[in-house]
Amino acid sequence: MKNGRGPVIVGLADAPIEDGKFVTKASVLGHAALVAKAAVEEAGLTLDDVDGLLTAGMWGVPGPGQLATVTLGEYLGIMPTYVDGTNIGGSAFEAHVAHAAMALREGYCEVALIVYSSDQKSLRSRNLGGRPSVLSMQHETPYGMPTPVGGYAMAAQRHMHEYGTTSENLAEIAVATRKWAQLNPAATRRDPLTVDDVLSSTMISEPLHLLDCCLVTDGAGAIVMTTAERAKNLRTKPVAVKGYGEAHTHWAIAEMPDLARLLPAQKAGETAMKMAGVSPSDIDVVEVYDSFTITVLLTLEALGFCKIGEGGDFVSGQRTAPGGAFPMNTNGGGLSALHPGMYGIFLLIEATRQLRGVCGDRQVAGAETALVHGTGGTLSSGATVILQKD
Repeated sequence: MKNGRGPVIVGLADAPIEDGKFVTKASVLGHAALVAKAAVEEAGLTLDDVDGLLTAGMWGVPGPGQLATVTLGEYLGIMPTYVDGTNIGGSAFEAHVAHAAMALREGYCEVALIVYSSDQKSLRSRNLGGRPSVLSMQHETPYGMPTPVGGYAMAAQRHMHEYGTTSENLAEIAVATRKWAQLNPAATRRDPLTVDDVLSSTMISEPLHLLDCCLVTDGAGAIVMTTAERAKNLRTKPVAVKGYGEAHTHWAIAEMPDLARLLPAQKAGETAMKMAGVSPSDIDVVEVYDSFTITVLLTLEALGFCKIGEGGDFVSGQRTAPGGAFPMNTNGGGLSALHPGMYGIFLLIEATRQLRGVCGDRQVAGAETALVHGTGGTLSSGATVILQKD
């Protein structure tokens, strides 16, 4: 470690939403600015201190997606000397933490700001089909593949075929996640949910029901990182970034190497845990991307929390619910709390709050080590971050 340059998280903010929509009246860039300012202020810094800026794919920002970082920098009135517009889908923000960590270690920046904002609920911009939005989808979307749920449904069908996984197993994940949401006043969906409710909800893409699918909401979040040395003079108790890894295998679902195995998560998880010097048994709280219930099951297997094919049994009996042996997605996740198109930054925010011990009724007792894993595209990319109390 170079002269106390270990990367730490020192600031967080997320925008309040109600019924899935922003409470504050502002543009998507306006909400990005609000959470950015709140996050740096929480740390005891100002936007003038920020010299590293990382963002990806903001809904509602005009122009090419790769210019989102430049647009945001202009809007915030800052001139960062380290910038990163990496966009690998919902896992982009876990990758941003990794990239910011490396930049901080090497002295490319002193204060890194990671921001995301989306008003996709307000814009009603999600759709399941129609013309492909990118050229690489031309062989799937025009022929009836609903995007992205169809690819996840194919993975679920394959896992069921190979390992006997059931719709009831997947429903257990949705029910457990809803129980966490009921402990989170900020969660979008807090009404009671049962396995039967999930199984009787509308079939969206067989075998995935409506309640196997994430929400569609607005949302904005920001994370501030700096070095351990700089953090000594700041307001918040830092949370250390101990390990990270990332990988991707495909874009079109037809190119996924194995529908029943999530190889990017396996590779990213192995890299992150090796760097941090931990194993799955050392993790106190887990925050994994839950775009669909099958995403969670495949991720748990890939990260080594259970063997390949045993995910269904692993999540049974409300194991991941409050009071269960495996605390997971403790804010209610993308299934019940919020999902503004790219959810990965909110996994990081919740994990950091758990390690700070500020989560109230949903606080995991004694949480000292957290694993965060983001999934992007159609099971396409994965990025893992290991966080620890500093």
